Amino acid sequence: MSTPPSVLEQRVQQSPANEVTVKFEDVSIAFEDKVVLDGISFELLHGETKAIFGVAGSGKSTLLKLALGLLRPDSGRIFVLGEEVTAMTEDQLFELRRRVGIVFQESALFDSLNVRENVAFRLYEEGKVSEEEIDERVREALSFVELEHTVDMYPSELSGGMRRRVSIARTIITHPEVLLYDSPTGGLDPVTSNTIIELVVKQRDIYKVSSLLVTHRLQDAFTMATHYFERTENKMKELPPGARTEVPFSFLIMRDGRVIFDGDLGQLRETKDEYIREYIS
Repeated sequence: MSTPPSVLEQRVQQSPANEVTVKFEDVSIAFEDKVVLDGISFELLHGETKAIFGVAGSGKSTLLKLALGLLRPDSGRIFVLGEEVTAMTEDQLFELRRRVGIVFQESALFDSLNVRENVAFRLYEEGKVSEEEIDERVREALSFVELEHTVDMYPSELSGGMRRRVSIARTIITHPEVLLYDSPTGGLDPVTSNTIIELVVKQRDIYKVSSLLVTHRLQDAFTMATHYFERTENKMKELPPGARTEVPFSFLIMRDGRVIFDGDLGQLRETKDEYIREYIS
């Protein structure tokens, strides 16, 4: 007997594939005299994962803060899940953020709480979930990141990679409709980084949640573009030559506050832009 689809999987099945989940329209922002974003426009389709690249200071993380309404642009409009973020009040933004999950580079776990309490934190904030359901959803989320055995441990007892995985569990426990990853492999060694990317691929291919992923590691994105998660074997596997991921995956490259590339792996490999060719070499 097959496992019944989760709440999130049912939601994915009901949403049209061509629906725009996140949209930036000619967005600009400056801090004092420094222009960080200059007329940024792009779309993230339902179920798509888009990896965002650029040198330090190119505005990558600023995009995520703008999408959450933590910053207001100087001009332009931003839409998330059909709502115009740039026209919303703080109360309206609070409700929208319940539908969005974010994984921070620093994991941002509470040192005084154990893993169960950290993972369940947003459920406790909502105050409408029973202890039985919280236990079930914590187990489900920790099982997804393969850390069930850490439920009673504290962040200080975990490795950096384990803390990052707990952060992912905390993010997915609320079944977000959009995921924002802020350098999820930053500061990790290559082996641990690959473990985190495998989890991101697993999340992408099983739940098909629309995702923006900021990263400084090209290898992470190339791995995601050339691999898929095999659910029956519970592991990430390389795609056959020339094959594409079932879930749309694209690259967005920024330079001097502007988008200079927005396309898939095939288009990236064929680009004639000298800066991009040097950047990805």
